[in-house]
Amino acid sequence: MTPFRIDIPQEDLDDLRERLLRTRWSPELPGAGWARGVPVDYLKGLADYWANDFDWRKAEAELNQWPQYRTEISGQTVHFRHIRAEREDALPLLLLHDNPGGVIGLLDVLTPLSRDFHIVAPTMPGFGFSTPVASTGWTVPRTAGVFAELMASLGYKRYGAHGGGGGANLSMELGRQVPERLAGIHVNAYVTIPAGELPELNEDEQRRLGLIQHFMQDGMGFNIIMTTRPQTISHGLHDSPVGQAAWIVEKFKEWTDGSAELPEDAFSRDRILTEVSTQWFTGTQGSISQSYRDVSEDPNAWGPKAPVTVPTAFAVAASDVTVRSLAEQETNVTRWTEFDRGGAYLALEQPDLLISDLRAFFG
Repeated sequence: MTPFRIDIPQEDLDDLRERLLRTRWSPELPGAGWARGVPVDYLKGLADYWANDFDWRKAEAELNQWPQYRTEISGQTVHFRHIRAEREDALPLLLLHDNPGGVIGLLDVLTPLSRDFHIVAPTMPGFGFSTPVASTGWTVPRTAGVFAELMASLGYKRYGAHGGGGGANLSMELGRQVPERLAGIHVNAYVTIPAGELPELNEDEQRRLGLIQHFMQDGMGFNIIMTTRPQTISHGLHDSPVGQAAWIVEKFKEWTDGSAELPEDAFSRDRILTEVSTQWFTGTQGSISQSYRDVSEDPNAWGPKAPVTVPTAFAVAASDVTVRSLAEQETNVTRWTEFDRGGAYLALEQPDLLISDLRAFFG
């Protein structure tokens, strides 16, 4: 394990600014708003802020404030933060991120949680400072296995796991692979998809199921492209910073609290651009796209899975899509907390709510 520090060369920052200033803007249909994707006027404002006001060095300093390392597991570089609590007997807690949001998604909870837990926050293989993947085949079980090996190599024989979105899927997979090592699992934004006959749903569960159905019909385009032709879309995302920003910021708009009219109404532009800049500087957006293809090629990805027996807590935001009746069919639900605000990025949108729930569950 090698200590790691982020230090982007100045020539890379200069190159980014030059590209932003030379953007060739696409036309759009009048009055479309966000219905057909990211509006040009919004994106122009974001790009102008990125080129002229955003301070990468400030963001870089924030990212460097916690101890971070790189190691190699299963032939892949893995970047992770490791923050020891003051109490030696504190419970280790593995924090797993979603996409987009791999860089920024957990920043606001690291320091508060490190007062109570030994924190391990890895970056998924192929994402950000874990560098592009060196091979294909990065399924959810393989990635979960890497994180189980990471925790073992750090000497943690028993620990908790938390994840949101894709990180929730990985946490559940750890519950299948190494249940004896997990004291508990805590998730948010866990997508529950009906399999077979639906149980009887109450009014709120029907609303949440409707959100899933709307996503499947209107919000899956990004996923379909990356699971079928990841290399094709990677060329544009790797070459155009504005194209990459649009690709990422649309998901921040779609998956945050429904009351947020713009992405920065949920969390700041600086947070958004820290995420976009990191993927740009590390050249990992294409690798991230490839990971969606890898996940889709897992023959067990959408099939029935063994139930998770580890005690599991669900933190359910107002705009969350988790349906309790469905979650109870596949997990051991021991805590269920519903909030009146927030979306898929609970650690970014409402960090205090998430921190309190994690402390209460693992306490």
